[in-house]
Amino acid sequence: MSTAAQSHASLVEFGQQHVTKGLGRVVDAVITKGEGSYVTLGDGRKLLDFTTGIGVTNLGHCHPKISKAAADQCMNLVHGQCSIAFHGPYLELIQKLLPMMPHPSLDSFFFWNSGSEAVEAAIKMARTLTGRQNIISMQGAYHGRTFGAMAVTKSKTIYSQGFHPLMPGVYTLPFPYWHQLGMPADTPPSKLSEMCLNQLSLLLSQASAPRDTAAIIVETVLGEGGYVPAPPEFLKGLRDVCDKHGILLIIDEVQCGYGRTGKNYAIEYSGVRPDILLTAKGLANGFPLSGVISRKELTDKLTPGSMGGTYAGNAVSCAAAAAAADVMKEENILENVNARSKELFAALNALRTNPKLAPAILDVRGQGLMVAVEFASPVGTGPYDAFRNPNVPEKLASRVAKKCVEKGLLILTTSVYEVIRFIPALNISQADLAKGCAIFAEAVEEVVREG
Repeated sequence: MSTAAQSHASLVEFGQQHVTKGLGRVVDAVITKGEGSYVTLGDGRKLLDFTTGIGVTNLGHCHPKISKAAADQCMNLVHGQCSIAFHGPYLELIQKLLPMMPHPSLDSFFFWNSGSEAVEAAIKMARTLTGRQNIISMQGAYHGRTFGAMAVTKSKTIYSQGFHPLMPGVYTLPFPYWHQLGMPADTPPSKLSEMCLNQLSLLLSQASAPRDTAAIIVETVLGEGGYVPAPPEFLKGLRDVCDKHGILLIIDEVQCGYGRTGKNYAIEYSGVRPDILLTAKGLANGFPLSGVISRKELTDKLTPGSMGGTYAGNAVSCAAAAAAADVMKEENILENVNARSKELFAALNALRTNPKLAPAILDVRGQGLMVAVEFASPVGTGPYDAFRNPNVPEKLASRVAKKCVEKGLLILTTSVYEVIRFIPALNISQADLAKGCAIFAEAVEEVVREG
């Protein structure tokens, strides 16, 4: 029997019975349609989507130009395996991405399927190109669930618990995030950066000598760790250390890249040059595709066959991504991101300054349309969390997110702290953004009032 002929409730029950328990879900429902900034569920509910499939359908669900490009490609060439020959969409995509690169040195491309795979490729490249093993990643970082990516992921233990021993040679550096460092939320970013760069000096002196360190991997905006932008001072400091010691700097923009922060890539705000740039998620607006981008002088040292993958750089995904690059330009997406960002921050900061709500909101932060609200908690991460507040309700983030869904807004929590993240479509309208902000405000007010 086709799924179309089955009731929504029976499909949900079937999914609960046969889909692995290793997957979590925000709602136990079947998504039947996505259009623009909205998704429709099998029970008839239509929700404003502030998740975009976790930062993937950045140009809206089923964008007509992108979906048509993919459909047309399906009738021409579906699978042109990258280790057999070039194919047109792969090369066309490179042509469209080259002018969007944050630095002209980034001129060598390898396309894979997912962000995790891109991280795996970057780790392989760093180790073989430097002849060193060790990788430094950030406290709070998220890079994926495959084996190497899982080892450099430090946002939550859920991703690695029970899977040890992990890949060896990984060291953790504090990230300039006030809460993790036990500093007030208004601490100047320069101060936070100094603290973390000092720890980097210690790490290279105490744990992983520069001659053993292949790469430092960092998200330009901490993603799963709480939507915390890396200060320019910190990124410049990392670049200086890498240059001094011949360490490669891997910039992971799987979530924060491709227009999400108001520039093509968030690293542009700092002017820092990546040795390897990782991109995925919104690259093909829902079709599986990631990019590992470096400079030819480095990638020319790779052995043919050391990179690859059955579906790497799939022709349909590349065709969709080439169309997405056109849409970014034709529809002035960056201009919309920056305009809507100002409105989003204004709405969230209004909640933060509301006397009735202020004690419950610790921070509003982010860049572009990658924005977070961090709530206070009576328990925090434990008895030594300096920002515990016994006078605020428990589990604010998850309760607010649940109430938002009840009111017609799909939104996500993130990190080990009480954080809600906003990742609407980059082409969201002013009216839909205002609608989502109003639902969120109403949900916060109700949860705080309920206590």
